[in-house]
Amino acid sequence: MQIYVFDLMPWPHLKERSVYPDPNSLYDPILGQNIYREHFDMFQAIEDLGFDGLCFNEHHSAPYGLMPSPNLVAAAITQRTRHIKIVIAGNLPALHAHPVRLAEEIAMLDVMSGGRIISGFVRGLPREYLALNVSMDEARERFDEAWDLIIKAWTEREPFAWHGKYFHYERVSIWPRPLQQPHPPIIMPAESETSQKVAARRRAGSGTTYRTLEQSKKSLDSFRRLARAEGWDPTPEDCFCLRPIYVAETNAKAREEAAEHHDYLWQKLLSNTIGTNEIMSAGQLKAADNTARGYDRQLWEVDHDFANQEGMSIIGDPDFVTEKLLHQCDYMGVGTFMGLFQFGSMPIEMAMKNLKMFAEHVLPTVHQHTVRSV
Repeated sequence: MQIYVFDLMPWPHLKERSVYPDPNSLYDPILGQNIYREHFDMFQAIEDLGFDGLCFNEHHSAPYGLMPSPNLVAAAITQRTRHIKIVIAGNLPALHAHPVRLAEEIAMLDVMSGGRIISGFVRGLPREYLALNVSMDEARERFDEAWDLIIKAWTEREPFAWHGKYFHYERVSIWPRPLQQPHPPIIMPAESETSQKVAARRRAGSGTTYRTLEQSKKSLDSFRRLARAEGWDPTPEDCFCLRPIYVAETNAKAREEAAEHHDYLWQKLLSNTIGTNEIMSAGQLKAADNTARGYDRQLWEVDHDFANQEGMSIIGDPDFVTEKLLHQCDYMGVGTFMGLFQFGSMPIEMAMKNLKMFAEHVLPTVHQHTVRSV
């Protein structure tokens, strides 16, 4: 099994819950500078602790994640690490005015890192389309065309012209081209069946976030079914799941230390969707809708106890975390597990303690475990 550390770089200083569009008067660049420094120092330590990958993604106009350009983060990580996989999970191709520029950046990162890039492509949240003034009605077509163009830019050895519905070029020939051949591995996090069909058709690994264990199982089973209909069988390593994780000496201490920061994630950061729902039309909301969550509450109504009970998070002592993590992976057929080890308003010192506890008491057992295909 592989364990990746997923980092959102959240803003930890909100007094009230986030509602799009949050005024950036709430952001203090002096405090923000310290957040970036702390997280980059943490990334370097994560490699030394023996984790398999570092994950991050693209978000806009929200305190939920301070990485409007994950490729800038990846560039810094290439210079701070030597072996760990760098997982951009992912870029939003439909929102890049020039997919060729995105193809160039990822190729450059792949060369700079020595071939450690995993390139994630995602369609993106409605908020991202509002922030960059792109119609949700165009989202799927722009996403598909941009993906095709990027792949061709990575793999074609002679200059070519491209005249699609949304993107037009007379001569495409990127420099540099990727180190990994034919190109870096691609994953596509996908919650809705529509997005899962895209991942299945393109043979990209896929997974789920912020769902109960039962709903995560249904989602991954759907992805495997759709992939098999496309003529391939995803391995456990092609299937991933994201969970907040916290390890302490006892279950009681884990709850005492993590609950406040855990609730901040759900109730103050993930409430951002409230604003987008108020702005978007009914038709746009329908186009952006994911499949049912499997429980009768909004993400911003989730609390620590509910999340831990329903398997949306794994927080407890080393034995509890090890048992729950292995059970979830076996039950869902997940061989690549992504953990949020710093979440919400959690201070970086607490996150580092969490990472070290996990690395010492959980990671060796997990690394030795083999998940069988479902």
